[in-house]
Amino acid sequence: MSVITDLASRAGSAAQSFWEASGQLIQPSLRLGVTGLARSGKTVFTTALVHHLTRGTNLPAFRASAEGRIRRAHLSPQPDDAVPRFPFEEHMAALTQDRRWPQSTSRISELRVDIEYERKAGWRPGPASLALDIVDYPGEWLLDLALLDAGYAEWSRQTIEASRRRDRAAVAGRWHEILKTLDPAGPADEVLASKASEVFKDYLMALRVGAEAVATTPPGRFLMPGDLAGSPALTFAPLDLPSGQPIAPGRFAALMERRFEAYKTHVVRPFFRDHFQRIDRQIVLVDVLAAIDAGPAALAELEEALDQVLMAFRTGRNTLLSRLFSPRADRVLFAATKADHIHHTDHDRLDAVLRHLVNRASRRTEAAGARVGTVALASMRATRETTIREGRETLRAVAGIPEVGERVGNEIFDGETEAAIFPGELPESAEAIFHGAIEPGSFRFPRFRPPKLPVDAAGRMAKMPHIRLDRALEFLLGDRFA
Repeated sequence: MSVITDLASRAGSAAQSFWEASGQLIQPSLRLGVTGLARSGKTVFTTALVHHLTRGTNLPAFRASAEGRIRRAHLSPQPDDAVPRFPFEEHMAALTQDRRWPQSTSRISELRVDIEYERKAGWRPGPASLALDIVDYPGEWLLDLALLDAGYAEWSRQTIEASRRRDRAAVAGRWHEILKTLDPAGPADEVLASKASEVFKDYLMALRVGAEAVATTPPGRFLMPGDLAGSPALTFAPLDLPSGQPIAPGRFAALMERRFEAYKTHVVRPFFRDHFQRIDRQIVLVDVLAAIDAGPAALAELEEALDQVLMAFRTGRNTLLSRLFSPRADRVLFAATKADHIHHTDHDRLDAVLRHLVNRASRRTEAAGARVGTVALASMRATRETTIREGRETLRAVAGIPEVGERVGNEIFDGETEAAIFPGELPESAEAIFHGAIEPGSFRFPRFRPPKLPVDAAGRMAKMPHIRLDRALEFLLGDRFA
């Protein structure tokens, strides 16, 4: 039955791809996927991107903008009526009026920006337009795609083995106690399944809020269930299964296995088919600074997560035939966010750390015909650069307003007072960071409030400051405005 279902799904995807590819002849469009691992600033990136496009900001590294060929960009009704609209206006108000970072979204959303531009002189000069469909979704959903090729026994073994590592054992303690009491060969018990699932979810939540928040462990929808909360498809957990023994029908393990497969059928596959498979370009936002500050173990965890991210993409060049039968993302950009937390002299070093993290996986992806890029950026810059004196030494620092309750050393901030902070310096060698060159917790990265934007005499608010957002746009979109 699963083979028939898979064939039907492929046929439906091919028909959908054929319809969308034929529509390109009438209205050229590009679907940009925006996702991020925990606390990476995904919502702020999408808001800033739309803000600069629709405000007509001069973006020097985005060549179509620098050459004055972007005539106008405006919001249009999105084409997917069943997908929530990305609340751009609400997030803009939070950033610029309330000066607070918007809440992370826990579901997929979409926004369309119609861009009118002039083609460069050539065989087809003149006015043209591009419909940019921005698809914003949680990074946890992306890592769930690894489950499509995994069976329940394999997933259970890998998840339990990872939880027994020294750096995870403490947060997994309560779940391990429950795990010892679960008999895979025992009777199928709904109440016991629910209890095991809740304790396992607590473990996943502890990973997310701890040092390993830079990475994620599937199933991602357990932490953001939405309207599926309490459903059997979200009520399962790994079991310590005997090696090499098949799962007997009617037993507790069979109940868990059936629900694991239901999760893949009703949660993961629809996301892959209806959204992920249709993405043309993708940006993945990563809080690399948090991983650096957490130490080599967190960096290794992040490297593994980014490897899984690239494995999830059906990457390669998009041709007409590939769009009809096997659509794929042909450009993937990894962005190290919060570059405004360090001095600009460290931006290239931050980029180098990110390149090191994705180097192995990107070579494999580029061999398939896709482009993988990296950039260190700040979607909305919350600091300015300055210097501070420490004894006889002058240190390169950043100044901004830390959020209320943030702490650096013994100082706790009130959310109103500006502070100049020396965050620390990244070493010249990216590899040195992976070998423990930096003591965990030695950096100072408080959370800064969004900046207060000045208003001119006509009442117009200044454009949002950023770092290297234009470079990201050039990599993701530049060739489409040639």
